[in-house]
Amino acid sequence: MTTLERDAHQALAGVLRDGMTIAVGGFGLCGVPYELIDAVRASGVRDLTIVSNNMGVDGLGLGVLLENDQVSRVLASYVGENRLFARRYLDGELDVELVPQGTLAERLRAGGAGIPAFYTPTGVGTAVADGKPTAELDGRTYILERAIRADLALVHAHTADAAGNLRYRLTARNFNPVVAMAAPVTVASVEHLLDPTVEGYLDPDDVVTPGVFVNAVVTTAHDKPIEKRTVRERTPEASDAAAPHAAAPGGA
Repeated sequence: MTTLERDAHQALAGVLRDGMTIAVGGFGLCGVPYELIDAVRASGVRDLTIVSNNMGVDGLGLGVLLENDQVSRVLASYVGENRLFARRYLDGELDVELVPQGTLAERLRAGGAGIPAFYTPTGVGTAVADGKPTAELDGRTYILERAIRADLALVHAHTADAAGNLRYRLTARNFNPVVAMAAPVTVASVEHLLDPTVEGYLDPDDVVTPGVFVNAVVTTAHDKPIEKRTVRERTPEASDAAAPHAAAPGGA
């Protein structure tokens, strides 16, 4: 049964412990459960294994857990954008398992679906395959990848209803649906929580993550940071082009 919690700290009370594995949704700074991550930081738990596409950036997202020395191991598909993450990895201070992005998504999905392992051609002939069983299937070599099953999943969704059903928005969906399935306890931060007495529940066709996977929901009002801004200086020519054209004499 899904509970509706007052805040992120309440949602994670009694759940966090040292040495646990936490799977976290998000891609870069998009679809990240910021307030839940901040609650993990405030709890002070240590020796965490984090499973996520990446570790955010310095000072934002999962980066705050690195800065607070709470993470000992990371399973991710990308190291860039976080200088502290990259430095600790290259200096051998952090145990990092780099996982091809599609393989990471499928390992999480398999964990949620009860599939212990699967074969994939991705990574054959590279360091990714080191120490892993292989098989020849239909004349092609595949490596065996194990499913990922975390202790706790933290996700961000756009909308939830009182039953814990979740709907995501645009690219903020990213890893969140597979992360939500990959742990026995899942906590979701959501931007909009439907009032069952007024708005009812999500239409079944709109549900991406069924409430059966979600243990707790907390509403969030966290700002949405932009990882990279690409802008150009406004020139007089650009300003003229953006201005509405004056109507020609006698024009329509």
